Amino acid sequence: MKFVFSMAFVALLAACNTPKKKAEVVDFKQWAQTLPMGWNSWDCYGPTVKEHEIKANADYMAENLKDYGWEYVVVDIRWFVENTKSHGYNQTDPVYVMDEYGRYMPAVNRFPSAADGSGFKALGDYIHGKGLKFGIHIMRGIPKMAVDQKLPIKGTDGITADQIYTTENQCKWLKDNYTIVADKPGAQEYYNSIFELYADWGVDFIKIDDLSAPIYHADEIDLIRKAIDNCGRQIVLSTSPGETPEDAAAHVSENANMWRMVNDVWDSWWHIQHLMEVSQDWYQYVKPGTWPDCDMIPLGRLSIRGEVGDDRMTNLTPDEQYTLMTFFTIFRSPLMFGGDLPSNDDFTLSLLTNKEVLKMHAQSSQVRQLYLKDDKAAITSKNEAEGSTYLALFNLSDNSEQEVEVKFADLGLSGKVKLTNLWTGEVVGQIEAETFSQVLAPHASVLYIIE
Repeated sequence: MKFVFSMAFVALLAACNTPKKKAEVVDFKQWAQTLPMGWNSWDCYGPTVKEHEIKANADYMAENLKDYGWEYVVVDIRWFVENTKSHGYNQTDPVYVMDEYGRYMPAVNRFPSAADGSGFKALGDYIHGKGLKFGIHIMRGIPKMAVDQKLPIKGTDGITADQIYTTENQCKWLKDNYTIVADKPGAQEYYNSIFELYADWGVDFIKIDDLSAPIYHADEIDLIRKAIDNCGRQIVLSTSPGETPEDAAAHVSENANMWRMVNDVWDSWWHIQHLMEVSQDWYQYVKPGTWPDCDMIPLGRLSIRGEVGDDRMTNLTPDEQYTLMTFFTIFRSPLMFGGDLPSNDDFTLSLLTNKEVLKMHAQSSQVRQLYLKDDKAAITSKNEAEGSTYLALFNLSDNSEQEVEVKFADLGLSGKVKLTNLWTGEVVGQIEAETFSQVLAPHASVLYIIE
């Protein structure tokens, strides 16, 4: 392995040591009262994304999606490796970039604006200049190279990286970092130091990997929560990947703004089915500020240099794409689009800009599953301010049409009601009956507002 120090350490030290005015202390749940919506580079670029690609997606979002509530632009994994690759990480001879305190810095050959030790400040400013918000991904723990080099931990009196780590429970699929021993002197200070740096860069959102499965790392999550709260900037915390154990629900909902329920969701039907099954444990935790997360939206153009498959438009059929978006929105998951935004076709764009669907996503409450059985599912929620009810019906069968039915009494409704299809705007009409049903094709769904 090779190791590259960033330049301009004197300037960086001066900036880091300049006293900063602390932001007003606000409970972190207030930072994401509305559901985070944005774009993440993983599905289309894997660990290889470059600055010009981030900017192109930010430009598209600002022009086409910002007015609909989409605002986060997130640089995913390994932005600090000069020679990473797609379809499997380069773990043979990675060239890491970090500063003298063992903090990863952007690889300048991929992010030119990070030259001279300036980090992601310029890229963050570019995204903020579009009226958007900036996010990054990191792995939990401390870099192996920082341990090997016995680099000092900023904010301590001589504690070095080799004094706060363990090889136990190291991430099994990416070996860049070691586990941090939470009760070691210097452990909190290391996390404080990286979030101090990210606050200087203007980071608004952070996705942290290998926190939830196969082991739930409560001790490191506690360190991260404290570091964010002390950094002077309100940074939304997303823990990844799943499956987050349900017995950790109380802890994760008290420390993270969003957390993954499953592993990576790709453009295969079984991923959607599995997600709907796992989500049954999480409806009660859908609350403002802390959100169970369905993962990224694998639509549009995927795997330009991604990890699963070759460059393609999503393999999901139009019916399956509607089903995915219907579930993500009525469940009230954060929405992080995974495809390359500038490559969107009109149909993909229409799935992201339906005002009535996004209104349901933003304003509804009391989300609950009515049932999921016999390859059928029904989910409902309320718009309490307007007195309306939302209803989604799903046919999960692989090969047969099915009639999917609900009782209006189970929705708390009686008398005459009007149903409108949220995706098409078609009004079904006034109905006065005990039940309502729809015949749906395999993998199809329908989404209504009932007034």
